[in-house]
Amino acid sequence: MILSVAFVAGSLIFSDTVARTFDRLFASTSADVTVEPKEDIDEAVPSGQTPTVPAKLADRLAGVEGVARTRVDAAVENITVVDSKNDPVGATTGAPTIATNWYVTDRSPVELTSGHAPRGKDQALLDADTADKKDVKIGDTLTVLAAPGSFKVEVVGIVTFTTTNPGAALVFLDTPTAQRELLGDKDAATGISVDAAAGVSDTDLKRRVAAELGSGYDLKTADEQADSAASELGGFLDVIKYVMLGFAGIAVLVGIFLIVNTFSMLIAQRTRELGLLRALGADRRQVRRSVLTEAVLLGVVGSTVGLAAGIGLAVGLIELMGLFGMNLKSTEMAIGWGTPVASYVVGVGVTFVAAYLPARRAAHVSPMAALADAEIAGVGRPLKIRAVVGAVVGAAGAAALVGCATAEKTSSAASLLGLGLVLTLIATVIAGPLLVRPVIRVLGGAFPALFGSIGRMSQRNALRNPRRTGATAAALMVGLALVSGMAVASASMTKSFDEQIDKTLGADFVVQNSNFMPFSQEITEKVKDTEGAGLVVRQRFAPVKVSMPDGKSVETTAAGYDPRLDDVARVTYVAGGTTQALAPGNIAMQRDFARDHKARMGSKLSVEFPGGRKTELTVGALTDQPGAEGFGVEGGLFFGMKTVEEFVPGGQDSALYVNAGSGTGADTLRDRLEKTLDPYPQVQVRDQADYKELIREQIAVMLYLVYALLGLAIIIAVLGVINTLALSVVERTREIGLLRAIGLARRQLRRMIRLESVVIAVFGALLGLALGLVWGVAAQQVLALQGMTAFAIPWTTVVAVVIGSVVVGLAAALLPALRASRMNVLAAIAHE
Repeated sequence: MILSVAFVAGSLIFSDTVARTFDRLFASTSADVTVEPKEDIDEAVPSGQTPTVPAKLADRLAGVEGVARTRVDAAVENITVVDSKNDPVGATTGAPTIATNWYVTDRSPVELTSGHAPRGKDQALLDADTADKKDVKIGDTLTVLAAPGSFKVEVVGIVTFTTTNPGAALVFLDTPTAQRELLGDKDAATGISVDAAAGVSDTDLKRRVAAELGSGYDLKTADEQADSAASELGGFLDVIKYVMLGFAGIAVLVGIFLIVNTFSMLIAQRTRELGLLRALGADRRQVRRSVLTEAVLLGVVGSTVGLAAGIGLAVGLIELMGLFGMNLKSTEMAIGWGTPVASYVVGVGVTFVAAYLPARRAAHVSPMAALADAEIAGVGRPLKIRAVVGAVVGAAGAAALVGCATAEKTSSAASLLGLGLVLTLIATVIAGPLLVRPVIRVLGGAFPALFGSIGRMSQRNALRNPRRTGATAAALMVGLALVSGMAVASASMTKSFDEQIDKTLGADFVVQNSNFMPFSQEITEKVKDTEGAGLVVRQRFAPVKVSMPDGKSVETTAAGYDPRLDDVARVTYVAGGTTQALAPGNIAMQRDFARDHKARMGSKLSVEFPGGRKTELTVGALTDQPGAEGFGVEGGLFFGMKTVEEFVPGGQDSALYVNAGSGTGADTLRDRLEKTLDPYPQVQVRDQADYKELIREQIAVMLYLVYALLGLAIIIAVLGVINTLALSVVERTREIGLLRAIGLARRQLRRMIRLESVVIAVFGALLGLALGLVWGVAAQQVLALQGMTAFAIPWTTVVAVVIGSVVVGLAAALLPALRASRMNVLAAIAHE
């Protein structure tokens, strides 16, 4: 319980600290009013186009009543900066490298601490954090790779953050250079910053600016700009928060089994004590209340320790962010009132709920049965009730999974999958004790033959209390079910992607940014001019809003391609072909998307591009390609490159499909392409094998989280097995003493407990594997709706889990077995 509270408290404290820090940063650095281009269509996939406004708006707004001053902003993030050795100079942790124009205000997040301001086209400033990490000094030459092309600058000054460093790398140029080299237009700006005169509120200033400019621009006050920036940051914070809450959830779920088991065994050992209380007049409610009070006190202590551990965890996360370039201060840690409340609600609430069932059982024991040391946890009616409830819940879960497998829409299938996972997990936990006897008889069937009477006793000990064994194994089952289900899903995804790459990629090589961002035309021209490069087909993305025949307007991303796409890709058409798809005035789309929106061959569609540009396109082809809805790209839309260039001017290529020319081998061309692209370290040359490896690496990143959750679950499960065996040893003290008295050696006693622990751990592992494989099969059906139809079972992982469960059982039994073997025989026999 301490772990779960620590993760809850740590995640809340960390996210609150980051949010408050950045709220201050955004609020203190935003202009009173910011004028930006109006973006009517969201970019699910970057197009490389930088939206701009006319720079002359700054002069126009300077004359508006209430305006104190205006400034031109020219800032872009789609750049790469390299040093003289072509090594990247910038953030390597996912934060952007930002190039912007230099000007000084009382709200600047940085100050010039050495050197001088940039003057002219070949001078720049660099932030101190990046300069220190990359060993860049004043006088060094850097190359900036921007959308219009690359250019060299000399570092003439270093700036230092006066606020929190968000982890980005900052390069500052003078304003004319930034407009010309970053935007490709000396008369363009990415925005206009407007400061209010004394006595004029931001709201009033925004209203006056809007009256001057009309509705063609996006206007934000300082507060609105801060809220917008905070909401974008919120996505990053949510990832961290939900990951940590996921750890907390696993810790809570597995901890419940540990608490239930602990209280059940403690109550069983205090049977006589409870009987005496009942005999002296305590009623059932008082007995139940005494147990629940003990649980609440335990929850309070656990929550307090967990809250303290959570604060330490938050400090560790803050320090970790510092290693990644986000310099937060632990002295400014934010601990809101919600954090301790959530911590105690989780700690006390979960402990109370977990202890309720053992407390209820304790209250129902009669005084005479208790005085006779009758065992509280029988196997009669309660297990029959479990069988009925487990069967009902399991049937509902199975029905949900079957519905998931037969669903035709991804959203419906995913919902049914989630419901099925929850219900089948609950059913397995409920019915687990019913499976103990038949399964452990099989698992321990060879024990008598291999270990003689020791093996027989270990097997019977595991069978002695099915409820206890089931709860102990369930703690391990949860983690293994999760990891085996994800392993099946990931193996199926990997196999599906491999098959799709083999089926669709026909080019010798694909030239692409390592982060999949677009690159400049300069790189395209270099690739085309490479000796031995034959056919080069460009890919460029464009955000679009398409009015479909069913009356719905769909915002998605379409791709543009050069002619001869068939020579570098294998597109499966159900109507039309590449010639019709790429013809001027035409568009192609995925068959199911067209059917869902009542479009067909020849349908006329109104298509809107960024900047309000509109046209009408005809459906010229329908494909059977898998969709990419999970990446925010719906419909599989694509058209000719001329359409993209006409309606999205200034866009950049996202990929180049390259075939070797006549007389040039693939290996030779690869060497030449890599040499050509050596000055552009952000660009990679990939073939089919590289793409497959890339996909595997990306899927592996997802699995790392699952393996971390598994590790946490195993740690808690080991604690649960240790706790169960330790209490079981105490419970069987007299029995152990008698066994020792009739000749059982210490080594034999330790082996008996180890075998008992192993059979329980393997039982939990098998339950988890079986449940996880069922989940994996159902998850693969959801993936199939996205075109990932291959199915694979990672047998290596399955075998590793079984072997690992044996190791877990052995490790968990070490301390209890050692304690049992060191008991004094006479004292153990006299134990009551």
